Amino acid sequence: MEPVLKSFRLLLLPISLLYWVVVRLRNLLYDRDYLKSSTFNFPLIGIGNLAVGGTGKTPMTEYLVRLLKDQYRVATLSRGYKRKTTGFGLAGSGTTALEIGDEPMLFHQKFPDIAVAVGEERLVAIPQLLHDRPETQAILLDDVLQHRQVNPGLKILLTEYSNLYTRDFMLPAGDLRDVRHSARRADCLVVTKCPPDLTLEKAASIRKELRPRMHQQVFFTCLEYGAIYRLGNPALQKGLTSDLNVLLVSGIANPKPLRQLLTLQAASYEWMGYPDHHIFTMDDLAEIKKQFAAMPSPAIVLTTEKDAVRLEKFQGDLAELPLYVIPVQPRFLWDEGRFQEQVLRFVASFAPVNV
Repeated sequence: MEPVLKSFRLLLLPISLLYWVVVRLRNLLYDRDYLKSSTFNFPLIGIGNLAVGGTGKTPMTEYLVRLLKDQYRVATLSRGYKRKTTGFGLAGSGTTALEIGDEPMLFHQKFPDIAVAVGEERLVAIPQLLHDRPETQAILLDDVLQHRQVNPGLKILLTEYSNLYTRDFMLPAGDLRDVRHSARRADCLVVTKCPPDLTLEKAASIRKELRPRMHQQVFFTCLEYGAIYRLGNPALQKGLTSDLNVLLVSGIANPKPLRQLLTLQAASYEWMGYPDHHIFTMDDLAEIKKQFAAMPSPAIVLTTEKDAVRLEKFQGDLAELPLYVIPVQPRFLWDEGRFQEQVLRFVASFAPVNV
């Protein structure tokens, strides 16, 4: 099915060419200061990509929060994709995923001590965030390459190993939403979702293909999945075992790595896939229950942490199901210390360390 889809998308190349012209022109207007990009005398770290979804921005943002939070007052600011509200918002007690979006809600749940904010207009949202949380010492932003009103001081570009931006096409024929040339504006490049056994020789060939500029460092990461835990009870953990049958429920951009994991570690699995950031309904729950009832025993329902924050509102209705959540984080294959040093040095150039 996938080759047919790719062949069909190639027919859309004329539209992609038009889209490329529009995006390239917009970038030129910014590059030549006809459109203004603002900078702040404050540590803003941007995590971005050139493709639509699936490059691992959420795990990387979590990684950066964990790296910085013990030394600095960290905040995250995102657009809050698919939230039911508009304007600036700051997560607090009682906040839901519908109000701020699934990714910000995930950060709020996992890191309740940091400020988690949403806002479409970053030029407005950043001062508002600093006004509401004046103790903030660093802000993590997403989608920084496409939204150029604000120019972060440190820009981290993610590209997926199996779909490098150098081999991709512009939408709709491919997955690129920005021109490849925009990679030059990044301070470092991170190739994500690599095979854990990636060789140095293969990494060198990818580095050569990406053709980093003199100031750009290239890093390689793979995904590392943690112990699964019961929805609503992170302390109740268990491992994936070879006798376990799994019903995977996911609404993320790229579930392929997780499906590969289940192929290797579970007895069998069925997949119920939904669009990225899907808002689950009672009808979806009925389908999940129906599908699970047909699974051979022993069986569990498994979902991602991003999906879990959208399923929590149905926790009472799902109580009869063994619904588990699987966490994921990036693991650097080499040079993790060099990456951390670059980030920490950047933040330290602005903010004093809390003692």
